[in-house]
Amino acid sequence: MTLSLPIDGEANRLLERSPLALLTGMLLDQQVPMEKAFSSPYVLAQRLGHDPDARELADYDPAALVAVFAGPPALHRFPKAMAGRVRELCRILVDRYDGDAGRLWADVANGRELLRRIADLPGFGTQKAQIFVALLGKRYRVRPAGWREAAGGYGDPDTYRSVADVTDAESLRRVREYKQQAKAAAKADRRAGADR
Repeated sequence: MTLSLPIDGEANRLLERSPLALLTGMLLDQQVPMEKAFSSPYVLAQRLGHDPDARELADYDPAALVAVFAGPPALHRFPKAMAGRVRELCRILVDRYDGDAGRLWADVANGRELLRRIADLPGFGTQKAQIFVALLGKRYRVRPAGWREAAGGYGDPDTYRSVADVTDAESLRRVREYKQQAKAAAKADRRAGADR
């Protein structure tokens, strides 16, 4: 089973065949709707004329890459910042994994190592790294020993917490509901803390 978002079918297929596209979509998944983040690698591929390549993006002229990200339409709400992050991500992939994003998770010994590798990437804090571990395990069958534990609550089966749990429109609705409830609870906690 792979990721199945309500986005263009070709965009979903790119996420299935390209580890770099999947990783880029996860990187872009902040402050934009999930569908925008995970369809942007396909738009990037269209603008490049081929599937994204880590070596090419690592060496891309920074100003030219910003122009590619800026569109129109822009690939992200913050095209300049995200173009820089994608370029930095690709430099790390070239330096550590011979430009192959799939090697990031191909030979890990366990879930802790997978989480560490992902959390070492630019734009991947602990929570985003845990979500990506869960996405790899639940949708792409990347399941080293201890992957669920490394993913934290995002690795729990039969939950609707993140992109890792999206398989159709109904599961997407349930993930959005969960996120809204979590935001409301965090906001209430902040208010309660300020009132003390």
